[in-house]
Amino acid sequence: MTLPRRLWAAVEPLHAVVYFAPETAAAAKAVGLRGYWMGYFAGRLAPLGPIGPAAATSVLFGFAPAMVARALPDAWSFASPSDVLEARVSAVEKALSRVLPAVDELASLLERAADACRFDGRPLAAAWSAVPRPSGGPGRLWLASTILREHRGDGHVLSAVHAGLSGLETTLTHIGDGVIGRGDVQPHRGWSDDDWDTAVDRLRDRGVLDAAGHLTPSGSALRRGIEEDTDRLASAPVEALGEEGVARVLELAVPLSRAVIDAGLVPVPNPMGVPRP
Repeated sequence: MTLPRRLWAAVEPLHAVVYFAPETAAAAKAVGLRGYWMGYFAGRLAPLGPIGPAAATSVLFGFAPAMVARALPDAWSFASPSDVLEARVSAVEKALSRVLPAVDELASLLERAADACRFDGRPLAAAWSAVPRPSGGPGRLWLASTILREHRGDGHVLSAVHAGLSGLETTLTHIGDGVIGRGDVQPHRGWSDDDWDTAVDRLRDRGVLDAAGHLTPSGSALRRGIEEDTDRLASAPVEALGEEGVARVLELAVPLSRAVIDAGLVPVPNPMGVPRP
């Protein structure tokens, strides 16, 4: 793995707690949101304000438009973005506090990495970077890991679009590479079987997938190029930390990420393809 990818793999579970912890679902319900997916979309996009379904689908990239439209803009009639944001950060602080020891050093290192990010063409990461830092270590840790995660994710979208792929087609290259399975993704992204099969046919016609849905040699090269571009676009945090700083982040973050996975706060496998580091 490259250093940017190693940093992502070590830190991503600390962010991903927000999608699975019971505290997050309870907080979304408490502010008036209805159902898991309304909480997901409103919570992840809250720093952008009362965003509508078209813009949200563009930002999130991998979700079916109809799935997003079932949650937005209705979510904002039940709770304001500021209330959703406050509830989300508070909930994930509680969740992390249940299983993690002191995290101040790691939080400071990740904040230094996040401060080095540039946000050109990265709307979601830019929005999260403007959220005030919590005072407690777990909240600081989660927010910094979230900024880094969305910074890399926005860069991945830029890379995939440059390669001529849609959100669903990008997902199919993950599946074709054996990273995750269709059953791990399709139910959580809202794509119909017709949508899925049409996208598979497009990638076969393009020579990216073979008859079995696996990456062809040219598909593997395309996938490799996307990942290399994603790493390059995620290099600023690594450069800010330096090799010693990244090594220290890995030393601190890997045991904590394993702890949240082993405590059941992040399942493996999962729709994001996040491994246990």
